Amino acid sequence: MTNRRWADRLKQYWYLMRFHRPIGIFLLLWPTLWALWIAGEGRPDARIVTVFVVGVVLMRAAGCVINDFADRGFDPHVARTRDRPLASGRVKPVEALVLFAVLCALAFVLVLQLNRLTIALSAVAVFLAASYPFMKRFTHLPQAYLGLAFGWAVPMAFAAQLGTIPPLAWWLLLATVLWALAYDTMYAMVDREDDLKIGVKSSAILFGRHDRLIIGIIQLAMLLVMVRVGILAHLQGWYWLGLAAAAALSIYQQYLIRDRQPQGCFQAFLNNHWLGLVIFLGILLDYRL
Repeated sequence: MTNRRWADRLKQYWYLMRFHRPIGIFLLLWPTLWALWIAGEGRPDARIVTVFVVGVVLMRAAGCVINDFADRGFDPHVARTRDRPLASGRVKPVEALVLFAVLCALAFVLVLQLNRLTIALSAVAVFLAASYPFMKRFTHLPQAYLGLAFGWAVPMAFAAQLGTIPPLAWWLLLATVLWALAYDTMYAMVDREDDLKIGVKSSAILFGRHDRLIIGIIQLAMLLVMVRVGILAHLQGWYWLGLAAAAALSIYQQYLIRDRQPQGCFQAFLNNHWLGLVIFLGILLDYRL
């Protein structure tokens, strides 16, 4: 294989792993960092943090690969996804499966550096990542399942830091699931018309004309659960300031989706990176200052 051919294959794999669009990495990373900092009371083990950050990048890439493998029959019929490497035929399905296996293996090697409980929980993480893309065939709430897949790093982080999973971890997991259900419904609103044509299920279709109201209720529920997290973790001023900023960003996202236009819904989805960031900064500053 010539150098040019190798370069093209690597480029297609890069696109398949969605490294050119890092928003998914951030949305998976922020709850992981929330959990690591709370579990470590502001001083998480540096080695554990490194393992989780690299693991987030690898597993998000693996999730994108298996998602496109599962959707290779749907993506050519959706305007936003028809040019993806698998949908366009630039990458073969068998290549995607090999790449998925390699990414999962690398992530597992990382997890082997941690305790047995975390290693056991990692098997659940792989199952969730591999099964999520198929949920849209069976339920109108694949976005909630995505939240569970994205949020599973939360109990893993507590297990890695503490060797156990306290009730606080499950509250933080619940907040992560609610958050993902809200932002991924915004994302699903972008594709709603195409999904209706091809028979794919989503929360955006399920919620219908009540989508903005239900998203608002979910956003409020997420913030209330984060209040519970703050109380259980004995967090103070800076955390509440970060949570107030997150509430303001939630209101702004409602403004962005007010007309249900695809561009506005997509911008609201992207804005959740900042929501996750301000909550983390609140946690970080509260422990530091």
